[in-house]
Order: sequence, then C-alpha cells, then structure tokens
Amino acid sequence: MYNSPNSGMSSISGEFVPATLGDGGGPDGASNGSDSKKLRVEEAPPSRVLHIRKLPNEASETEVIALGLPFGKVTNILTLKGKNQAFLEMGTEETAITMVNYYTTVTPHIRNVPVFIQYSNHKELKTDAGNQRTQAVLQAVSAVQSGGSPSSDVQEALAAASSPVLRIIIDNMFYPVTLDVLQQIFSKFGTVMKIITFTKNNQFQALLQFSDPVNAQQAKLALDGQNIYNSCCTLRIDFSKLVSLNVKYNNDKSRDYTRPELPAGDGQPSIDPSVAAAFTKDSNSLLGKIPGALNPLSAAAAAAAAAGRVALAGQAGSSGVLLVSNLNEEMVTPQSLFTLFGVYGDVQRVKILYNKKDSALIQMSDANQAQLAMSHLNGQKMYGKIIRVTLSKHQTVALPRDGLDDQGLTKDYANSPLHRFKKPGSKNFQNIFPPSATLHLSNVPQDVTEDDLRLLFSNAGGTVKAFKFFQDRKMALIQMSTVEEAIQALIDLHNYNMGGNQHLRVSFSKSTI
Repeated sequence: MYNSPNSGMSSISGEFVPATLGDGGGPDGASNGSDSKKLRVEEAPPSRVLHIRKLPNEASETEVIALGLPFGKVTNILTLKGKNQAFLEMGTEETAITMVNYYTTVTPHIRNVPVFIQYSNHKELKTDAGNQRTQAVLQAVSAVQSGGSPSSDVQEALAAASSPVLRIIIDNMFYPVTLDVLQQIFSKFGTVMKIITFTKNNQFQALLQFSDPVNAQQAKLALDGQNIYNSCCTLRIDFSKLVSLNVKYNNDKSRDYTRPELPAGDGQPSIDPSVAAAFTKDSNSLLGKIPGALNPLSAAAAAAAAAGRVALAGQAGSSGVLLVSNLNEEMVTPQSLFTLFGVYGDVQRVKILYNKKDSALIQMSDANQAQLAMSHLNGQKMYGKIIRVTLSKHQTVALPRDGLDDQGLTKDYANSPLHRFKKPGSKNFQNIFPPSATLHLSNVPQDVTEDDLRLLFSNAGGTVKAFKFFQDRKMALIQMSTVEEAIQALIDLHNYNMGGNQHLRVSFSKSTI
C-alpha cells in the first residue's frame, strides 16, 4: 500500500484514509518524509471508528453496517469501493471494543468472504454530509434501532421489516439443527415468542416470531448468509407474509414460549437424543467460541449439545481429556470438578496438578463429552474465579503409582454410581443446558417443603430469588440470583442426602420462573 500524490489517499498504520482524513501535513493528506512510502502496521488504540478490509467488490453499505448492528448504534460509514475497504463509526468506544473482541474469535463474513476488522487511528469520521445514499441508510438503521420505522424515501435502502415473523431456510444441513439451536441464536436479537419447524422440498425450514418487527429486522441483517456450524448449515432468511404464528403443541417441532402449558401432541417425540455435538474451534461458525460479551450466542451451543454421543468427522481420534486452569486452588477438590463437569458427561478421572494446583486434568468418557463440557464451562465462574477449559494433548489421566501418596489430588471415578449418562437413551441426554441461574431439582422427598429447599440453597451461600414446585412435588425449579451462585449450589447439593436415603438431583434448567 503506497501513497500516491494523485490518489488523495495516505497510508496510516495500515489504513487507507481519504485526504480529508489524512493525518499528514501535505496538501493531499500525505505524511511528510519517507514514512508515507512504507506501511506501518501498528496496532491502533481502541477507537469507536473501525477499519474494515478485504471487502468483496459487491459488498453494500447495508451489509457493512450489519456487522456492527448487533453490538449497538452505528453512527457513520465510509466505503472506499476501489480499495475494498470501509470505515464504520460506532456510537461509543465500548460497543466498538465489544465488536472487535467478538470478531477476533469469530471471523466476520460478507457474502461468504472473510473480512478483517481493526481499530482506526481516527476517533470520529468526518464525511461529506451531502452523501445522501449513506445518510439514508444510516437514517433507516437508526430508525429501526430506536424502534421507529424508516421514512418512506429510505425504505428501499433497508427493506424495512413489516412483519415480526422470519422464514428461515437452512442450506447444507450436514448436522441436525434443532428448534433450540434456532431459539438460542435468534434470541440474541430480541424476545423469540414462537417457532415452527417443518421440511418442505426436502429442506429444513422454520418460521420464527419475534415480539417486535425491529428485532426481526436486526436478526435478518446480522444472520442472513451466516453458517451455524463450521462451513455448513447456512441460514437463508426472509420476512414471512404472516404477521403471527399459531402454535398448537410444544414439542421438538414447534414451540410457543408464551404458553408453556400447551400439550406435546400425540406421538410427538421429545428432542432426539442423538443430536450431534457439532462443536468446532473453527471461527467460521455461529456456535464457535464466543467471549462473554455476547453470552446468548455461546448458549447456542446448548442445543447442538443434546447428546454428544455421535462421533464427528475429524474428531474421532481426538482426546477426551480436558485441561482446566485458573481454578481457585484454596477451594477446588476433585469431587467439585467431578460434580460440575459431570453435568455434561461421565467423568472418569480427575487430577489436580501437584506443581500447579490452580490447574487440573479431567478425563471424560469420550471426545464429544469433552467438547460439550468445554463449550459450556469455559469462561464460567467457579469459587470466584473465571475458569479456562481447553482440550488437553493427553489421551488419558494417569493414576499415581502404587504406594505413592499424591495428597488426594487424583481420583478415579470410573465406577461412580453418580454418572448421569450411563444408560443409553436416558432422559438426561435431552436435558443438557448451559449454566444458568435457574436449577432443576428432582427426587425431592414428599415431606420436604418449599421453605426446607429455600433454606438449604440459601445456606449454600446464595440468594434464592424464586421457587416453583412441579405438580407431583417430586421436582422443582429454584432460581438463584446469579449463574455463579447456581454453579456453587449445584456443586454443593447435587446428590445431597435428603434423609431416608433419598438423594437430591440438581441440574441446570433452560426455564425461568
């Protein structure tokens, strides 16, 4: 990238900048001296202006704006068509930082082409206010974002949403996509009220209704053309002509989240236990690793998780051993790790490292369970510390040699009666959810009252926000004030002896009270 006196462009930290934005002293915005002849690629400090490179030739302003839309207000855009670049100005520096952090782990794509995003050296964009097309697009976006509707003269710039219902077609469906996967992904953009899934012309399709057309607009802008899993399951999204969906049954084909009392319908199975845990570390995936700033999407992994027993291509030989680091070494025990990771698979062995007691190796039954536990527990808080979970290069966790005392740091759980997934087809396969503040309790003795359970869970060091018994009183939901408190309560109280040899069962719930 060289500066040319005729182009009116100067290269600044790897950015092409129009002359009006140039930082240099020359009349054309070029820096004086030889610096203008070579590219200085330094990392710019955070700024609300972002520099986007390697755009496809046909990329539209609307598509560039869509990259920023899920993170907050977009206040300006400047596209440099000949250079396949653009500058995007976000409303605040915080939203820009969130966006850059997110796209460092999940490569953004426009028209299936990966694009690159970095901070610009500029703190704001000064563009020619006379550029009516750009102003029209921005006006339409800000109207949609603030809940209004764009004025008629800009409707074409952003085909404004009139319906809260989206029609979703999934191309290249190599892995099963469940109704829960869709709910998790789309709920990042607003309240999902109803979903109906069906197969038409041999293609999996869905109708999804938001509470507000604005949310449907934002979801369509951000998700159309994206892949759910790495290189497959591509979302094709249009607005439906329907403005409301009529759902009769709550099962794995249709769901009305506003009416949990609906029947499941005759002969409808609940979610298929063999749904593949199609997780991938590759970033070209909506269900890839996503930092805490956009937690609802990481929860999307939950649905793909329904079982994780199906071997995936390329993963058959991978390890079932996890390395967990940044543990609270004063508090953590093999038993606490066994209980927490046991929510996502059958833990065989746990070893807290002798020379590095804030780290542990955990051996699961297979590689899919390890993937599942990693996708749900990486970044969660345990005993006040954010834990990191990665796949280990070890194939197994070794037990200490006979006669060697390792201070109880290694435990073998191969024959534990507490494994949740020993029985093929067990209902537990259908109830794998990400850590949540609401816990599902089962095996509750008949004589135990709501007050007993509230007291028990408060004593685990948390605040009980809500409680609800199921009709038979053998099961209940209990809501703690934070996810961290719920994780702590599950570790402390799963398998708690309630008397009469009845042991409480605790798991994470997808419901709220």
